[in-house]
Amino acid sequence: MDFAPSPRAADLRERVAGFLAAEVDPVEGDYHRDLAELRRTGDPWQPLPVIEELKAKAREQGLWNLFLPREHAGEYAARFGTAGGEGLTNLDYAPLAELMGRSALAPTVFNCNAPDTGNMEVLLRYGTPAQREEWLEPLLDGRIRSAFTMTEPEVASSDATNMAATAVVDGDEVVINGRKWWSTGVGHPDCRILVFMGLTDPGADRHHRHTMVLVPRDTSGVRVERLLDTMGYQDEPYGHGEVSFTDVRVPITNIVSGPGEAFGIAQGRLGPGRVHHCMRLVGLAEMALERAIRRGLDRTAFGKPLVDLGGNRERIADARIAIDQARLLVLHAAWKLDVGGPRQALSEVSQIKVAVPRMAQQVIDMAIQLHGGGGMSHDFPLAMAYVNARSLRLADGPDEVHQGLVARLEIGKHS
Repeated sequence: MDFAPSPRAADLRERVAGFLAAEVDPVEGDYHRDLAELRRTGDPWQPLPVIEELKAKAREQGLWNLFLPREHAGEYAARFGTAGGEGLTNLDYAPLAELMGRSALAPTVFNCNAPDTGNMEVLLRYGTPAQREEWLEPLLDGRIRSAFTMTEPEVASSDATNMAATAVVDGDEVVINGRKWWSTGVGHPDCRILVFMGLTDPGADRHHRHTMVLVPRDTSGVRVERLLDTMGYQDEPYGHGEVSFTDVRVPITNIVSGPGEAFGIAQGRLGPGRVHHCMRLVGLAEMALERAIRRGLDRTAFGKPLVDLGGNRERIADARIAIDQARLLVLHAAWKLDVGGPRQALSEVSQIKVAVPRMAQQVIDMAIQLHGGGGMSHDFPLAMAYVNARSLRLADGPDEVHQGLVARLEIGKHS
C-alpha cells in the first residue's frame, strides 16, 4: 500500500496549487462580496463573469476535467483539455480534490464540481454513444450543467429502494411522474439535463425496481417548484431545488443502462464521488485550521494571544491529528477502489463518509469559536464551510446508513 502520488499526479498537484495561489485566491474574496451584493440588489443566480474567465485559464493550462477516471477517460481527456490526455486513479485524484476543497470556486473552475462529476461518470460508465454525444460531451466542455434528482420529500430517502416517483415504460417512451427535492445544481441557468431515478417495476426485487432516465430540463411537465435554503444559504448560482414531474415523456432511449438498473448505477456512481466529497472536506478543514491559527496569533485577550488561552493549543493539536487521520482514511478508501473496485471498498467508502464530515464539522466549529462573532458572519468563509460539512452528513446517505453497512460487513466476518 503506497499513497505516494504518481509523477503525473505530483506535477498536477503543484500546478493546481500554483493556479489557486495565482488566479483564484486573489479574486475569491471579491467574488463572495459581489455575490452578497447581488443577493441584496440584483440576481445572484446569474454566474459572475470571473467564473468563466477562470475556467478559460484553467483549461488553457490543462487543469480541466481532472476527475476523469483512468479506465474511462480515453479520447475524452485528450479532446476536452485534461493535461496529458489520460485520466487519474482515485488515489492520484484525491490530493487534487483536497486542494479544490479549500476554495468555493475551485471545483467549478476546474470543471470538477458535484453533481456534474457524478453525472458525467454515470454517462462514462453506463451511457450509450448517443447519450454521451448529446450530454456528456457538452458537460465535459463546460457548456452546460446538470442535476441529480433522486431524493424525495414524501419518503425516507436514506433507503434508495423507497423512491416512489415513477418512470413507466409506455411503448417507445418513458412517462415520469413524481416530486424530487435537494436536486443540487438545478437552479443554475446552464442546467440542461436531469438524471432522474424512478420506480419502474414494483413487483421486481427491491434492487431492480428503479430506473435512471435522462430528462432534459426544458421537457414539458418539468417544473422547479422552489429553491431550498440550507441553514439559511441558497448556494447561488447552483441551488438545491424541489422539482415536480407531471406526465413527463422522454424517448425510451433516454434510459441509462436499462430498466431496473438504477440501484446498481447509483452504487457505482457514489463510490468515487464520496472520495471526492471527503477529500474536498479535508481541504476545507485545512483552510479552517489555518484561519484559526492566524486568528489566534493575531488577536490578544486578557494580555495573551488567543492561541495561549483556554486550551486552544490543545484544540489546534487535536485538529491537526484529526485532519491527518481523516486524510489517511480517505486515501486508503481511494486505494481500495483502485485495486478492488466498488464492491471491495464498500466498508472503506462508508467509513470515510461518516468520519470525514464529522471531523470537518468539529474543526470548522473550533475555527468559528476562535473568530468570535465574526466567524458566524459572511465576513469569513467559516459559516458557509460549516453548513457544507454539516449537510454532507446527510448527502449521499446519512451517517446512520453508512454505520449500518460498516457494522453489517464487520459482523459478517464472524458469523
